[in-house]
Amino acid sequence: MSFSAGPTHESLEATRDPRLKSWIDSANDRSSDFPIQNLPFGIFTDEVNPLPRAGVAVGDWILDLAVVHRAGLIECEPVFAQSTLNAFIALGRDAWRDVRVQVSALLAADSDTLKNNTALRARALIPRASATLHLPVDIPGYTDFYSSKEHATNVGSMFRDPKNALLPNWPEMPIGYNGRASSVIVSGTPVRRPSGQIKLPDAERPVFSACRKLDIELETGFIVGAGNALGEPIDCEDAESHIFGMVLLNDWSARDIQQWEYVPLGPFNAKGFATTISPWIVTLDALEPFRAVTPKQEPEPLPYLRHTGNHAFDIELEVHLRPALAELATKLTRTNFKLMYWSMAQQLAHHTVAGCNTRVGDLMGSGTISGPTPDSCGSLLEMTWNGQRPITLDEGGERRFIEDGDELTLTGWCQGEGYRVGFGECKGVILPARSAAE
Repeated sequence: MSFSAGPTHESLEATRDPRLKSWIDSANDRSSDFPIQNLPFGIFTDEVNPLPRAGVAVGDWILDLAVVHRAGLIECEPVFAQSTLNAFIALGRDAWRDVRVQVSALLAADSDTLKNNTALRARALIPRASATLHLPVDIPGYTDFYSSKEHATNVGSMFRDPKNALLPNWPEMPIGYNGRASSVIVSGTPVRRPSGQIKLPDAERPVFSACRKLDIELETGFIVGAGNALGEPIDCEDAESHIFGMVLLNDWSARDIQQWEYVPLGPFNAKGFATTISPWIVTLDALEPFRAVTPKQEPEPLPYLRHTGNHAFDIELEVHLRPALAELATKLTRTNFKLMYWSMAQQLAHHTVAGCNTRVGDLMGSGTISGPTPDSCGSLLEMTWNGQRPITLDEGGERRFIEDGDELTLTGWCQGEGYRVGFGECKGVILPARSAAE
């Protein structure tokens, strides 16, 4: 089955109606990340069925798309009984939207089709608590940007001249680097402390050591839904139609390794050991009601980076740190994605302007998202000012950088009228560096 035309504007708007309720009670909880207005996509397995397949998070449950598709309740190409979402995403935006409209109708409070089919409902709805979530897409390429003006200013002030914190090219284009797609991992996967070359102060030569300044970077990422051919750039005005959705992203960073290696070609081993993303991809259609005014850009971007309308999104973001054996987690920061200087559309347009092709499943990181106040910084590097101002934890003790056993959790959500569109958790715990004997 192919889709030549997507759902009507009215049917798509109906999926975002704040008054919409589901017959699944937990989806109507005002504090749930996954109300019927969200409907994010992911890949999961469970104890009954160990085969990975596509699902939609709704309240405390996962709707098994492969099951409802086989039962004829959703019309789409047969792409859901697969270990990644790539085949579904490749169907295009009309198909994404058509499935969203159908799932919303199936789960709406006034729909009895699945609700009253006891046997099918038992197979189609899986408790999230009993499911294992997997990396939702096969990621051909990963690029990380540096698009928060507050973050770039903090780092520039810390390591260069505070009066000239931003390099001359920063306000002119989205700065980025090509990361390592092979080490992108899903939330809950432990992260091994990296080792590498570190240049200690006043030392003549570097030493090989476990990282001593392990850090987080609070980011979001977007998943490319429609690629472009080699040599054919994506227009900035059209760029959002190439984006399937967003995830939370933790760009784990070895600051001491990075400081020694990054000149002249930028991050390498300091960034390539792990990048954690959340398992649920929240579509731009779910985020549409939360568009916000894009921050003023001075100087005005060059023509290929210009777009009309609002391209920021009001996404609240937090980071919590829980030490090993501790019961309480300490909130390290709270900030908002709408502060980002360069939009996702501008990032994608700039990425392709020289002719670079992108592919379905490509991951683009936003760069660290920091706000204007000390309690809204997106990295420990900024929060502690490179370790000079330690953070006091709620259960006692302090942190300059991440220690072994620490669990870091990123969360994000958009607040609507009586509901929230959330991303779930992006979590990782730090394991000790490997010893020479290992």
